[in-house]
Amino acid sequence: MHSALNRAQAVFGFFTTVALFVAGFAALSVLLFPTDNVTAEVSLKDVKVIKGRPHYYSTKKEEYAQMRFDLDADLSPLFNWNTKQLFVYVYATYSSSDKTSETSLTPQSQAIIWDSIIEAPESPYSFANLRERFFPSKSKSVSSRKRSSSTNKKTGSSSSKKEVTPGVIRLRDQKSKYQISDITGRMAERTNVTLSVGWNVQPWVGALWWAPGTGAVPRTEGNTGTSKAFDLPALKGSKPKTEGQKTAAV
Repeated sequence: MHSALNRAQAVFGFFTTVALFVAGFAALSVLLFPTDNVTAEVSLKDVKVIKGRPHYYSTKKEEYAQMRFDLDADLSPLFNWNTKQLFVYVYATYSSSDKTSETSLTPQSQAIIWDSIIEAPESPYSFANLRERFFPSKSKSVSSRKRSSSTNKKTGSSSSKKEVTPGVIRLRDQKSKYQISDITGRMAERTNVTLSVGWNVQPWVGALWWAPGTGAVPRTEGNTGTSKAFDLPALKGSKPKTEGQKTAAV
């Protein structure tokens, strides 16, 4: 006869084996969800370069850029039953050199100017929803009755407004959360700057999935929506350089 401890160890070992198998199946199941119809478009609205202290802990004044942009994105295909939350960000790509004589071999720098976390909608089969469904609390049941009686008098348009598809983003003239600065302290009149959209899918179990073009693996499919190239303006309050001054500086 096996002792109680041996039986408990056998049950625990069987439980961990089943849990590992279910976790592996959940991690691999995301491959069945296509993400090629993910779309994102970003465009610049306004940009300015200011000289000051970009952070409260900055010890000296330096040039930094502030931007405003429009963002239209449909990231709803990235949400599946294994998605916990989605990290979305907009980043700027610009030349690492502040010289006017830039070449194709000049390295590029990237800096995030805006980000947001979108949580996946709670499943109707979650523990909290099931507990509230089968064992509702008295205070919530009374309040739910009052709400149901008041909502019955209203039209069904209000209920449709509450249904929001996760991952659909519409931003207009959005101010960047973070400004762009450089180790040289100079940002004015840099050329060939672009904005792009990136994301990171954070699942309940499994690997993190990144947007295409980020260089990280594994990557999802979809359009990251790179904007048209633009140039950073001259420092606010200063006169832009002329062509003769640029060539002389070179």
